[in-house]
Amino acid sequence: MTAVDINCDLGEAFGVYQLGDDQQMMLSISSANVACGYHAGDPRIMQRTVRMAKEHGVAVGAHPGFPDLGGFGRRNMMLGPDEIYTDVLYQLGALAAFCLAVGVEMQHVKPHGQLNNMAFANHGMAKAIVQAIYDFNPQLYVISYGGALSQEATSLGLRVAHEIYADRTYHPDGTLVSRETPGSVIHDPDIVVDRVATMVKRGAIVAQNGVWVPTPIDTICVHGDTPGAPLLAQRIRNRLAEIGIAVMAFGQPR
Repeated sequence: MTAVDINCDLGEAFGVYQLGDDQQMMLSISSANVACGYHAGDPRIMQRTVRMAKEHGVAVGAHPGFPDLGGFGRRNMMLGPDEIYTDVLYQLGALAAFCLAVGVEMQHVKPHGQLNNMAFANHGMAKAIVQAIYDFNPQLYVISYGGALSQEATSLGLRVAHEIYADRTYHPDGTLVSRETPGSVIHDPDIVVDRVATMVKRGAIVAQNGVWVPTPIDTICVHGDTPGAPLLAQRIRNRLAEIGIAVMAFGQPR
Protein backbone atom coordinates (compact mmCIF):
# COMPACT_ATOMS: atom_id res chain seq x y z
CA MET A 1 0.00 0.00 0.00
CA THR A 2 1.31 3.43 -0.99
CA ALA A 3 -1.72 5.59 -0.17
CA VAL A 4 -4.76 5.56 2.07
CA ASP A 5 -7.67 7.90 2.70
CA ILE A 6 -8.57 9.55 6.02
CA ASN A 7 -12.26 10.33 6.36
CA CYS A 8 -14.20 12.21 9.00
CA ASP A 9 -17.90 12.79 9.74
CA LEU A 10 -18.41 16.55 9.54
CA GLY A 11 -21.20 19.11 9.52
CA GLU A 12 -22.71 17.38 12.52
CA ALA A 13 -23.78 20.56 14.29
CA PHE A 14 -27.36 21.81 14.26
CA GLY A 15 -28.47 25.44 14.52
CA VAL A 16 -26.62 27.00 17.45
CA TYR A 17 -25.35 23.63 18.66
CA GLN A 18 -21.76 22.92 17.65
CA LEU A 19 -19.90 19.62 17.55
CA GLY A 20 -16.21 19.26 16.76
CA ASP A 21 -13.81 21.58 14.94
CA ASP A 22 -14.55 21.01 11.27
CA GLN A 23 -12.19 23.76 10.09
CA GLN A 24 -9.19 22.18 11.78
CA MET A 25 -10.16 18.65 10.73
CA MET A 26 -10.08 19.74 7.09
CA LEU A 27 -6.32 20.28 7.41
CA SER A 28 -5.54 16.59 7.91
CA ILE A 29 -8.26 14.55 6.19
CA SER A 30 -8.82 13.71 2.53
CA SER A 31 -12.57 12.87 2.55
CA ALA A 32 -15.46 14.52 4.40
CA ASN A 33 -18.72 12.73 5.19
CA VAL A 34 -21.27 15.55 5.44
CA ALA A 35 -24.33 15.10 7.65
CA CYS A 36 -27.50 15.60 5.61
CA GLY A 37 -29.98 16.89 8.19
CA TYR A 38 -31.51 13.72 9.60
CA HIS A 39 -29.19 12.79 12.47
CA ALA A 40 -27.41 16.17 12.45
CA GLY A 41 -26.73 19.13 10.20
CA ASP A 42 -28.96 21.78 8.67
CA PRO A 43 -28.92 23.66 5.33
CA ARG A 44 -26.54 26.40 6.51
CA ILE A 45 -24.11 23.93 8.04
CA MET A 46 -24.24 21.69 4.97
CA GLN A 47 -23.43 24.64 2.71
CA ARG A 48 -20.59 25.81 4.96
CA THR A 49 -19.09 22.32 5.21
CA VAL A 50 -19.12 21.72 1.45
CA ARG A 51 -17.50 25.11 0.89
CA MET A 52 -14.76 24.35 3.43
CA ALA A 53 -14.10 20.99 1.79
CA LYS A 54 -13.67 22.65 -1.59
CA GLU A 55 -11.31 25.26 -0.14
CA HIS A 56 -9.09 22.56 1.38
CA GLY A 57 -9.21 20.11 -1.55
CA VAL A 58 -11.10 17.53 0.52
CA ALA A 59 -13.42 15.10 -1.28
CA VAL A 60 -17.10 15.34 -0.35
CA GLY A 61 -19.46 12.51 0.50
CA ALA A 62 -22.96 12.19 1.93
CA HIS A 63 -23.47 10.95 5.48
CA PRO A 64 -27.14 9.91 5.64
CA GLY A 65 -28.57 8.63 8.91
CA PHE A 66 -31.78 7.71 10.65
CA PRO A 67 -34.31 10.54 11.23
CA ASP A 68 -33.12 10.84 14.82
CA LEU A 69 -31.85 14.30 15.79
CA GLY A 70 -32.57 13.62 19.46
CA GLY A 71 -30.45 10.48 19.53
CA PHE A 72 -27.81 11.61 17.02
CA GLY A 73 -28.70 8.64 14.83
CA ARG A 74 -27.23 6.21 17.35
CA ARG A 75 -30.51 4.50 18.26
CA ASN A 76 -31.86 1.44 16.49
CA MET A 77 -34.87 2.24 14.30
CA MET A 78 -36.86 -0.57 12.71
CA LEU A 79 -37.77 1.12 9.44
CA GLY A 80 -39.04 -0.74 6.42
CA PRO A 81 -37.09 -1.00 3.16
CA ASP A 82 -39.21 1.66 1.46
CA GLU A 83 -38.63 4.09 4.34
CA ILE A 84 -34.88 3.48 4.32
CA TYR A 85 -34.69 3.81 0.53
CA THR A 86 -36.59 7.11 0.41
CA ASP A 87 -34.85 8.55 3.49
CA VAL A 88 -31.40 7.85 2.03
CA LEU A 89 -32.37 9.12 -1.43
CA TYR A 90 -33.81 12.31 0.10
CA GLN A 91 -30.60 13.02 2.00
CA LEU A 92 -28.39 12.39 -1.04
CA GLY A 93 -30.49 14.85 -3.02
CA ALA A 94 -30.17 17.47 -0.29
CA LEU A 95 -26.38 17.34 -0.21
CA ALA A 96 -26.18 17.15 -4.00
CA ALA A 97 -27.88 20.55 -4.23
CA PHE A 98 -25.10 22.16 -2.19
CA CYS A 99 -22.39 20.30 -4.12
CA LEU A 100 -23.88 21.60 -7.37
CA ALA A 101 -24.11 25.16 -6.07
CA VAL A 102 -20.55 25.14 -4.70
CA GLY A 103 -19.10 23.37 -7.72
CA VAL A 104 -17.83 20.07 -6.34
CA GLU A 105 -18.63 16.48 -7.27
CA MET A 106 -19.91 14.06 -4.68
CA GLN A 107 -17.42 11.20 -4.28
CA HIS A 108 -19.10 8.76 -1.89
CA VAL A 109 -21.79 7.83 0.59
CA LYS A 110 -21.17 6.63 4.14
CA PRO A 111 -24.22 5.65 6.21
CA HIS A 112 -24.15 7.05 9.73
CA GLY A 113 -24.38 5.47 13.16
CA GLN A 114 -26.94 2.75 13.66
CA LEU A 115 -28.10 2.90 10.06
CA ASN A 116 -24.58 1.79 9.19
CA ASN A 117 -24.21 -0.70 12.04
CA MET A 118 -27.58 -2.37 11.49
CA ALA A 119 -26.86 -2.66 7.76
CA PHE A 120 -23.71 -4.66 8.59
CA ALA A 121 -25.89 -7.67 9.43
CA ASN A 122 -29.29 -6.87 7.90
CA HIS A 123 -29.32 -7.58 4.16
CA GLY A 124 -32.76 -6.02 3.70
CA MET A 125 -31.60 -2.72 5.15
CA ALA A 126 -28.32 -2.87 3.27
CA LYS A 127 -30.09 -3.56 -0.01
CA ALA A 128 -32.40 -0.56 0.48
CA ILE A 129 -29.45 1.73 1.20
CA VAL A 130 -27.37 0.69 -1.78
CA GLN A 131 -30.38 0.72 -4.14
CA ALA A 132 -30.97 4.35 -3.23
CA ILE A 133 -27.30 5.12 -3.88
CA TYR A 134 -27.32 3.25 -7.18
CA ASP A 135 -30.50 4.92 -8.39
CA PHE A 136 -29.11 8.34 -7.47
CA ASN A 137 -25.65 7.86 -8.99
CA PRO A 138 -24.07 4.45 -9.68
CA GLN A 139 -20.62 6.06 -9.88
CA LEU A 140 -20.53 6.87 -6.17
CA TYR A 141 -18.35 4.89 -3.78
CA VAL A 142 -19.89 3.30 -0.71
CA ILE A 143 -17.77 3.55 2.44
CA SER A 144 -18.33 0.39 4.46
CA TYR A 145 -16.55 -1.61 7.13
CA GLY A 146 -17.87 -4.89 5.74
CA GLY A 147 -20.77 -7.26 6.18
CA ALA A 148 -24.05 -7.09 4.29
CA LEU A 149 -23.58 -3.46 3.23
CA SER A 150 -20.35 -4.27 1.38
CA GLN A 151 -21.85 -7.44 -0.09
CA GLU A 152 -25.01 -5.76 -1.35
CA ALA A 153 -23.07 -2.81 -2.78
CA THR A 154 -20.71 -5.11 -4.65
CA SER A 155 -23.60 -7.23 -5.88
CA LEU A 156 -25.22 -4.14 -7.39
CA GLY A 157 -21.97 -3.07 -9.05
CA LEU A 158 -21.14 -0.16 -6.75
CA ARG A 159 -17.55 0.49 -5.75
CA VAL A 160 -16.74 -0.06 -2.08
CA ALA A 161 -14.14 1.85 -0.06
CA HIS A 162 -13.28 -0.47 2.83
CA GLU A 163 -13.07 1.38 6.13
CA ILE A 164 -11.36 0.89 9.47
CA TYR A 165 -11.97 2.94 12.61
CA ALA A 166 -9.04 4.62 14.33
CA ASP A 167 -10.47 4.71 17.84
CA ARG A 168 -13.06 1.91 17.96
CA THR A 169 -12.66 -1.72 19.04
CA TYR A 170 -13.87 -4.74 17.08
CA HIS A 171 -15.37 -8.15 17.67
CA PRO A 172 -13.64 -11.06 15.87
CA ASP A 173 -16.44 -11.10 13.25
CA GLY A 174 -15.52 -7.55 12.23
CA THR A 175 -18.46 -5.82 13.91
CA LEU A 176 -17.84 -2.80 16.12
CA VAL A 177 -18.09 -3.17 19.88
CA SER A 178 -21.12 -1.18 21.08
CA ARG A 179 -20.40 2.30 22.40
CA GLU A 180 -22.31 1.28 25.53
CA THR A 181 -19.58 -1.27 26.32
CA PRO A 182 -16.65 -0.01 28.42
CA GLY A 183 -13.47 0.11 26.35
CA SER A 184 -15.31 0.30 23.01
CA VAL A 185 -13.71 3.70 22.29
CA ILE A 186 -9.93 4.10 22.66
CA HIS A 187 -9.09 7.44 24.24
CA ASP A 188 -5.27 7.25 24.44
CA PRO A 189 -3.95 8.99 21.29
CA ASP A 190 -0.63 7.15 21.42
CA ILE A 191 -2.43 3.81 21.30
CA VAL A 192 -4.70 5.00 18.49
CA VAL A 193 -1.81 6.22 16.32
CA ASP A 194 0.27 3.05 16.82
CA ARG A 195 -2.77 0.84 16.24
CA VAL A 196 -3.71 2.56 12.98
CA ALA A 197 -0.18 2.33 11.58
CA THR A 198 0.02 -1.36 12.45
CA MET A 199 -3.40 -2.16 10.97
CA VAL A 200 -2.54 -0.39 7.72
CA LYS A 201 0.85 -2.13 7.47
CA ARG A 202 -0.66 -5.57 8.19
CA GLY A 203 -3.81 -5.07 6.13
CA ALA A 204 -5.88 -6.30 9.03
CA ILE A 205 -7.98 -5.12 11.97
CA VAL A 206 -7.28 -6.29 15.49
CA ALA A 207 -10.18 -7.65 17.53
CA GLN A 208 -10.66 -7.15 21.27
CA ASN A 209 -9.30 -10.65 21.91
CA GLY A 210 -6.06 -9.83 20.08
CA VAL A 211 -6.88 -11.79 16.91
CA TRP A 212 -5.89 -10.11 13.64
CA VAL A 213 -8.58 -10.24 10.93
CA PRO A 214 -7.32 -9.56 7.37
CA THR A 215 -9.32 -6.88 5.56
CA PRO A 216 -8.86 -4.43 2.69
CA ILE A 217 -8.15 -0.91 3.98
CA ASP A 218 -9.00 2.01 1.70
CA THR A 219 -9.92 4.61 4.29
CA ILE A 220 -9.45 5.36 8.00
CA CYS A 221 -12.22 7.03 9.99
CA VAL A 222 -11.25 9.62 12.61
CA HIS A 223 -14.32 10.77 14.54
CA GLY A 224 -14.59 14.55 14.61
CA ASP A 225 -16.36 14.56 17.99
CA THR A 226 -13.44 12.81 19.70
CA PRO A 227 -11.65 15.21 22.10
CA GLY A 228 -8.50 16.46 20.37
CA ALA A 229 -9.59 14.98 17.02
CA PRO A 230 -7.75 17.52 14.78
CA LEU A 231 -4.42 16.79 16.49
CA LEU A 232 -5.11 13.05 16.41
CA ALA A 233 -5.80 13.16 12.67
CA GLN A 234 -2.58 15.11 12.10
CA ARG A 235 -0.59 12.62 14.17
CA ILE A 236 -2.05 9.69 12.21
CA ARG A 237 -1.19 11.42 8.94
CA ASN A 238 2.37 12.07 10.12
CA ARG A 239 2.85 8.47 11.25
CA LEU A 240 1.59 7.17 7.91
CA ALA A 241 4.10 9.42 6.14
CA GLU A 242 6.87 7.98 8.30
CA ILE A 243 6.08 4.48 7.01
CA GLY A 244 5.84 5.64 3.40
CA ILE A 245 2.07 5.90 3.03
CA ALA A 246 0.53 9.02 1.50
CA VAL A 247 -2.91 10.33 2.44
CA MET A 248 -5.26 10.96 -0.48
CA ALA A 249 -8.92 10.44 -1.34
CA PHE A 250 -9.72 6.94 -2.57
CA GLY A 251 -11.49 8.39 -5.60
CA GLN A 252 -8.25 9.89 -6.92
CA PRO A 253 -5.89 8.03 -9.27
CA ARG A 254 -3.03 6.33 -7.44
